[in-house]
Amino acid sequence: MVKAYNFLASWQLFPEKGVYEQGERPKSGILKLETDPENKKIILSKNWVSLENNAFATSYQFIPDNEIHPFEHDAVAEAYKADFIDGIHFEMAFFRNQQKLFDLAYSIMPDGYLRITENGFLPDNSPYSNHEYFHKQMQVLPYAASVSGAIIRPTKEGVIRHKALTAMEEQTNMQLDQIRRQIELLALQAQEIQKRKELSMIIYQAKLSFSPVIGQSYFLYEKNDGSYILSMISPKEWGGGSGPYRKFRAAVKLLADHTWVEI
Repeated sequence: MVKAYNFLASWQLFPEKGVYEQGERPKSGILKLETDPENKKIILSKNWVSLENNAFATSYQFIPDNEIHPFEHDAVAEAYKADFIDGIHFEMAFFRNQQKLFDLAYSIMPDGYLRITENGFLPDNSPYSNHEYFHKQMQVLPYAASVSGAIIRPTKEGVIRHKALTAMEEQTNMQLDQIRRQIELLALQAQEIQKRKELSMIIYQAKLSFSPVIGQSYFLYEKNDGSYILSMISPKEWGGGSGPYRKFRAAVKLLADHTWVEI
C-alpha cells in the first residue's frame, strides 16, 4: 500500500472547477480513502449534496492488484479492476458481461489537488468524460456521493449537519489561509532582515574614510585584495567602471536602525 499513501485522506470537492458531461454538478462533496484494518484493501467513501440539497452516498472496498474482482454493488457493475500506477496515479475500471462500463483515473496534480476523470458511455453509446477536482482536508468529514454509486438518502438532520460541517470547513480553511499568508509575509520580512544584516556586516568591516549619514546613498566596491571599501563616488563618476577598485558590488543606503540596504 506504499503507492497509496498520498491518496489516503479526506478530500473536499471543488464543484465549480469540475466538468460534468454526465450527471448534474453537485453543490458540495467529500471523498475519503483509507485502508481496511488488515491493510489489504482500500475503502472508498464518496458523498455529495445536490443543488436541491438532497444528500447521496456510496462506499465500497477494492483490492489494487490490477486483477478483476466481483464488485459489491451489482446494480452499478459486476466486476472491477484497480491498480496504483505510482504514488500520484491510480486507475479503476468497471465491467458488466466482460464489457467495460466506465473507468476512473485518479491523479494528484503538481499543485496538490486530486483530479478524478471518469470516462464512459451514455445510453446512446456516445462517450462522456467528467472531471472533478478535490483538495485535501485536515480532518475526516462524514458527508457527500457518487453518480455511479449505490444511493443512500439520509435524513433532513444529516443534510443540516453536512451543511454545517461544510460551512465550518470553509471558515476554518479561510482562517488557516490568512495565517498561512501572515507566516509567508513574516518569512519574507525575516529574509529581508537577514539580507540587511549580512550586507551591514560587510560594510562595517569595510574601509570607511567618512561618517555615513542616515538616508544617504553610497557605493560599495571590492578591492584587489578581496576587502571592501565604501565610497561616495558612483560607478558613473568613474566613467561607468569601478575606478581603481576590482569590482563594484552594490549601491547601498544607511537606514535609521543603522542597518544597510541595497538599492
